[in-house]
Parts: sequence; C-alpha cells; structure tokens
Amino acid sequence: MIKITELSKAFGSIGAVHEINLEIKKQEIIGIVGPDGAGKTTLLRMVCGLITPDHGQVLVMGKAPDRMEEEKDKLGYMPQRFSLYGDLTVSENINFFGSLYSLDKKTIQDRADEILGLTNLIAFKNRLADNLSGGMKQKLSLTCALVTRPDILVLDEPTYGVDPESRKEFWKILYRLNKEGKTILLSTPYMDEAELCMKVAFMDNGRIVSVDSPANMREKFSYTVLELKSSIKNSHVLRDIPGVIDAYFYGDSYHIVTPKDRDNLQFIEAALNERNIEVFKLEEIAPSIEDVFVSLAEKEVV
Repeated sequence: MIKITELSKAFGSIGAVHEINLEIKKQEIIGIVGPDGAGKTTLLRMVCGLITPDHGQVLVMGKAPDRMEEEKDKLGYMPQRFSLYGDLTVSENINFFGSLYSLDKKTIQDRADEILGLTNLIAFKNRLADNLSGGMKQKLSLTCALVTRPDILVLDEPTYGVDPESRKEFWKILYRLNKEGKTILLSTPYMDEAELCMKVAFMDNGRIVSVDSPANMREKFSYTVLELKSSIKNSHVLRDIPGVIDAYFYGDSYHIVTPKDRDNLQFIEAALNERNIEVFKLEEIAPSIEDVFVSLAEKEVV
C-alpha cells in the first residue's frame, strides 16, 4: 500500500529525515515511535504529499502522493494538532470537510451518521467543536478523515494529550477499522500504544533504527533486565556498578540492564549489599518494549 525508498528531507542545515526505507502492506497497523524531534511528523507529511522530499520516493497505492488526484479520497490524514473549526458544530465541520472532496450532501450525511455512531459522537453532532473534550476532538478529526472512506489512514500522534480512557476507546475504533480493511500508519509517543501495533518502526535522529513486531523486538533484546525496588533516589549509583550497562527509573522501580552471560541477579545483589543500598525487591523480568527503545536510542547516540 505504501512504499518508502531512500527518503530524505532537510530544512536548511537541519536534516529531519535521512534515507528512510519502509513498506506498509495492506491491512497492517504500523506505528512510528521515537523521541521528539526524531522526524516522525516530517515523514508522515511526506507520505501524504504535504511536504516534498529532497531525495527518495514515496509510492501510495503505486503512485506518488502528488499524482493521486483521482485517488486522493483513498488516503485519510489526521494531523497532530486539532485543525478543524472551533466555531462550527461537529456536523458542520464534517460537511465542510466532505465538500472539499466534492461529496454531495446526502453522501456526507449518510457517512457522517455511520462514523459518528462508530465514534460515539452522534449525540454531540450539534455541539461546537470548541466545546468538545480533548478525546472528542480527536474523534471528530478521525471522523473527518474517514468521511471519504479511505483505504489508508495516516495519523500523527492521534491520542497525544488525551486521557487514558479516551485513548482506549480510540484504539478500539482503530482495531475495528483495521478489521474492516483499513491500512493504518501512525506515530505515537506512548510505549503501550507501540505494543498494540502489528509492527513498530523505531525512529531516532531522522533514521529508522529498527522495524519489527513488538514481540520480536523483545525476544531479540540481547540483555538481561532486572527490576529493583529500593530507597535510593539516583540511578547513577546503579550505573557505577561494574557490569551494569544501563539503569533508569521505571514507574515505581528501577530497571537495571546487564549482560546475559553471567549470574546477574546474585552479582547485582552482592554489589548493592557492598554499597549498603537497601533492597526491597530485586528480580529478573522480561524486557518491555520501552527497554528495547531505550537501548536502540542509546546506540544511536553512541
């Protein structure tokens, strides 16, 4: 559905995207994950034809985005920030967006009612967009992106700043759309959302560092992770222990990353005791997707 080849983009002297290769197949959910400034938004905008690349190529359904005049309704885009009109109602925003694609009023109305039912916004169709909650605004943006019944959805951090319950509802909608045949390419700052994607592309400093399923990424992680609960307040104390590759705060505990070729648990426990560090809990755990991404990011820095 989407094929990206050697794609690069710079803004003046600042390189935003560097030689990216990525392929998104029909009915996949692909997540682009990475720190702020990694180039995620620039990449998605080039996929949608909103930014012209300096080098490389994007093909959407076999065509360059700027040559999809007849197929433009097959690609739905939801930008990072809410960009609809706050002084228009939910229905008026949908009607305006649909008219940009030359859809007649009856078609827009029929599709709007169907999608508003899906997104649970039907009871708010006459409410001004400015008076919607953050989660409702994101659902309205998605509704507008869906009114043309696109085959491909490109979503730029669609749940950023939205409460956890609304994020869950949003993902239920995405899964339902995917089951109905939609191909979804999205960026997200949330690690739990990365776990929900079929494949994840980790992006850092404008480059795709790794592409795989979340399960494969965790399985291929080449280190041991220990979870520590302790009274210490600074992870630098842990990083000073010989053999510790990395240590960082994770929720209400610390994750300690060590090599796989030693008895890590006993070694670290002995090292903590030597330093008179109080240990409430220390155990080996399976790596999380965030552990994988932290490791990939640090490799890029090095």
